[in-house]
Order: sequence, then structure tokens, then C-alpha cells
Amino acid sequence: MKKLAPVVLFTYNRLRHLRITINALKENDMAGESILFIFSDGPRDDEDESRVNAVRDFLSRINGFKDVIVVNRDRNWGLADNIVDGVTRVINEYGRAIVLEDDIVTSPYFLRFMNEALRIYEGEDRVMHISGYMFPIKKEGLPGAFFIKPTTCWGWATWKEAWKAFNREAKKWIGYFNEEEIRDFNLNHAYDYWEQLRLNYEGKIKTWAIFWYLSVYAVGGLSLHPRDSLTRNIGFDKRGTHCRELPFHRDELSYNSEWDFPREIKESSLARNRLEEYFNKIKGLSQKSAEIPNFYANLRDLIKRMIYHEGL
Repeated sequence: MKKLAPVVLFTYNRLRHLRITINALKENDMAGESILFIFSDGPRDDEDESRVNAVRDFLSRINGFKDVIVVNRDRNWGLADNIVDGVTRVINEYGRAIVLEDDIVTSPYFLRFMNEALRIYEGEDRVMHISGYMFPIKKEGLPGAFFIKPTTCWGWATWKEAWKAFNREAKKWIGYFNEEEIRDFNLNHAYDYWEQLRLNYEGKIKTWAIFWYLSVYAVGGLSLHPRDSLTRNIGFDKRGTHCRELPFHRDELSYNSEWDFPREIKESSLARNRLEEYFNKIKGLSQKSAEIPNFYANLRDLIKRMIYHEGL
């Protein structure tokens, strides 16, 4: 295998999560050959400063990788700006990058999957995104890996050429697609991805991942996903900026070490249907369970975190 892609990790003030994330990443069979970049965001206020300092003390002692390069932000950038700048800096230098946040636990074979996929599909213009995560959809009949249109951000990777398409101008996108395209973008309205664009456009939120999905979708790009998720989010404990505690949410972490990567580059209709089915089922649960305190709000937060990873 050619030189491994660097891993880019973003962190803020959650030392406990970060320790678990780093320890899991160190267990990957390619960790010792991988360069790890860590972008540590600065504190928002005096109250956060001690927690950020504790994180940075831990970062200064990390080992187990080919090299560890820590970038300590001198101010609070916020999650979206920190990620966009960090990914752009690393990918422009190395041509590829694997991206994580500090509450993503990885399978020991996560780096293998990502690097193999980056190697296999390098130069394939339609393949723009590699995901380590997959929603808990029904698996019967699905291959070990497949293409769908939506991107996910709980452990992902891309190439410099694909990342050049990234455009974060909400004004451009708000009138870019027609109704049929928006319906397709929203997986036949199984989930309202478009709402995230609208909220960004109105200045009510500031996220980044919806713009990556928009950028990929606009040029007909596809995202490779594993059938069995190689990442798990541990951030549902009220410590994330936009995240409530979600005790009912549990993802299984795959320990598969081999995958049948698809040769034909096209969206899997079966995987697409299963994803739509999953989102529609969740919508149905939320409607039937409206009387349960906080259920709908928690469920809404869960899906937003799964798709856009707003937290930290």
C-alpha cells in the first residue's frame, strides 16, 4: 500500500472523550505508520480555559503514531471553522486526509478501510467521500461496502481534488436546486437535510457538513460507506454544544477486516431504500411518541448529530 493518509483530529474541552478516542485510534493496526494532526480549539471563556488546558496537556504526551503534530488555536474558532481550516491545510499538503472528532471511537480496522478505499478510488471523479460510519439500517442482502449520495461525518476521508468542490456559501445553494432535486437530496423527504441549509442561510446555526453534502451532490458525487459501521459516537452525554443525552442510542462497532469494495461506481438502490426506510421509521416513532417528555427533541438531536455532527 502507498503512503498512508494523515489523520486529522479536532478537539475542544472534553478530555474524557478524547482519551477514549485516542486510545481506540492507537489500537488500529496502521496507527504506528500514520501521521496524526490534532487541531485544539481555544476556550470560549475563562470557565472553559482550564478544561482546554487539561486537553492540551494530554495532547503533548500522545504517542503511538508515526508523528503527532498539534495545532493549538489561539482563540475559539468554533467547530465548523476549525474543521474547514484544518482539513484544508492538511489536505492541500498531503493530497488526502482522514478526519475524526474527539468523540468518535474507531474499530481497529478503521484506518485500514479508509486507506484501502482512498487507494482504490483515487482518481475516480464521482467518488468524493469515504465514510467510516453507517446508520443502523437493515443489512440483509447488502454488500460489505456500497455507494450512496449522502455524506456522513463520524469518521470520513477525501482527496484534495474532491475537497476543491467544497463551497460553504449558503446564498449560492439556497436557490441552486429545483424541487425534484431537493426531494432526491432529502432522500424522498425521508429526512429534511435541506433544513440545515435554510438555518445556515438565516444565520440561526453555523455548521459545515451540510455544505460538503451539497457540494458532493451538486456535481453528481457519491460516498462510499461500509455496511457495518467502523465508528461509534460517544458524545451523547450533554457535554456537546448541541447535544442532549441519548441513552437509547447504541451503535455496534464492526471488527471486520476485509470488505468487498464495489467495482461499479453507482448508487446502491438497496442501500438507498434501506436508509430511507430507517429515517421514515424514526419519523414514525417520533410522531407516535410525542407524549413522552423530550423524546422528539432527543430524537431530532440524534439525527442531526448523525448527519451534521454539530457538537463539541
